[in-house]
Amino acid sequence: MLSTLAKFVAVIVGSLLVHGVILLPLILYLFTGKSPVWFWRGARESLITAFATSSSSATLPVTLRCTTQHLHVKPEIAGFVLPLGATINMDGTALYEAAAAIFIANLAGIELSVAQQLIVFFTAMIAALGAPGIPSAGMVTMVMVLQSVGLPAEANAILLPIDRLLDTLRTAVNVEGDMIGSLVVQKLVMQKST
Repeated sequence: MLSTLAKFVAVIVGSLLVHGVILLPLILYLFTGKSPVWFWRGARESLITAFATSSSSATLPVTLRCTTQHLHVKPEIAGFVLPLGATINMDGTALYEAAAAIFIANLAGIELSVAQQLIVFFTAMIAALGAPGIPSAGMVTMVMVLQSVGLPAEANAILLPIDRLLDTLRTAVNVEGDMIGSLVVQKLVMQKST
């Protein structure tokens, strides 16, 4: 069982790293032309705080300060995008919940059809929208994802020992997505006004 959980942790960590180190910086570069290294230097304090607290809501004041002072996003844009993102932009959480539901189905010996996998995918996205920005909130919304395809809700208890570790990475990716979102919105607003 421990080796199976270790493989799951490796999959989640790898997926979050691909999303946070490749996909989000690619979006940043394509929309704004900004370097990922420039972004990480300016966002470092916020990302470390997100990692340490596992709470995008608790990180919000630091995220606002880093985004306005270091990344030079206008306060009115940061003040709108970041709180909204801390509430509904939980891409790391959605990724985790979808993968966890498929992992639990495999553990239970239940093979999900393609349609059921799509239901898991969409339900995880919707559940992540409603997840509060507090530590381990994904475990609560995970029940909805599991029940959407008839998996037992109590099966998510198997993930409790590893959830806190994975929550730190999910939150850092969530906050990174919020900050990149504010930079993209600023760029689009500036293009629109010229």
